[in-house]
Amino acid sequence: MRVFKSGPDFLDPQILAVASGHPVYNLDLGMCGADDGARRLAQAAREADLILVEGVMGLYDGEPSGADIARRFGIPVLAVIGAQAMAQTFGAIAHGLATYQPGLPFSGAFANGVGSPHHAQILQDSLPPDMRWYGALGRDAEMMLPERHLGLLQAAEIDDLEARLDRLADKLAETGAADLPAAVSFPEPAYAAPPRLLKGKTIAIARDAAFGFIYPANLDALRELGAELVFFSPVAGDALPPCDAVWLPGGYPELHAVQLAARGDLWQALQAHVAAGKPLLAECGGMMALFQQLIDKAGVRYPMAGLLPGETVMQSRLAALGMQSAELPEGRLNGHTFHHSKCDTPLVPLIRAQDSEGREGEAIYRVGRLTASYVHFYFPSNPQAAARIFLSM
Repeated sequence: MRVFKSGPDFLDPQILAVASGHPVYNLDLGMCGADDGARRLAQAAREADLILVEGVMGLYDGEPSGADIARRFGIPVLAVIGAQAMAQTFGAIAHGLATYQPGLPFSGAFANGVGSPHHAQILQDSLPPDMRWYGALGRDAEMMLPERHLGLLQAAEIDDLEARLDRLADKLAETGAADLPAAVSFPEPAYAAPPRLLKGKTIAIARDAAFGFIYPANLDALRELGAELVFFSPVAGDALPPCDAVWLPGGYPELHAVQLAARGDLWQALQAHVAAGKPLLAECGGMMALFQQLIDKAGVRYPMAGLLPGETVMQSRLAALGMQSAELPEGRLNGHTFHHSKCDTPLVPLIRAQDSEGREGEAIYRVGRLTASYVHFYFPSNPQAAARIFLSM
């Protein structure tokens, strides 16, 4: 079995990876592109006989949407509808989802959060006669997954995650969700591997509870470009490994500010790294850790790396969300932004990213070979541009 996640999400794929036992890749026609999706689906089909794609938001939300993905690749759609406090309206919603746009390979409906078997029967009876009923799940607190401001908790933070997933699997086995629709084929597209621009280069990547927002496809892209990847944990006190370049991904530095504030040794090593003209890419939470201070929602100030002048301040509400692309000197890269903080800095941006409609987006800063932004880049959107970010000039 292989599982994909629609959209740019980092958190759901962590949960899905535990459930499926394999890395979970993102499918998004905007950020990733249709060719990237076709290649990954074809590879998954070579390795497994079941492919599941979890949607994002609502079926038709966004441009492109989950419905666009289903149409592009011919993937049957199972509508999972929250049915709490709902009766015959369930059928109306299912009918609307199936017919709102033409050409959707709609397979059927599934009810989530039902109150009783009688409630489930009412929902089933409300469906159009030609629409397939896949079953229902009742309300069960022991299957719920805990959340915080950016979504679900990271998989490693949920102590009883496997028990919750096992309980959910047992409940699903009692429904019709395992009665699969007809098989779909995924033709193998043409693909030319990028030149190995990073051959002989070692990239040190922060990876822990503070810096965990990493696309598996980005790691694959760096390896395909020839890089050797080594991982370290700033939160656990790891030293910066010997390396040619560093990547600080996004995550939750605000939740681990006490530990990060005590990492003067690491910040000194990164300062020496940048002073030597070596590349450092800092994305979102990674960038937050490089400013002089981080201020949490309670107003507490924590000293950070000081590689960038200024501070980041946590906000009570979402500060930015959406797909972005950036015309860097190294080339164009797609990505997305999603954060609850704002930065206050005298730095003049190298450039600003743009959203899908061409409007001005996130600032991208460049100090020597240090590149910092709130944008999470998707390296396969332009592997050669990604490689150049990690190369000294």
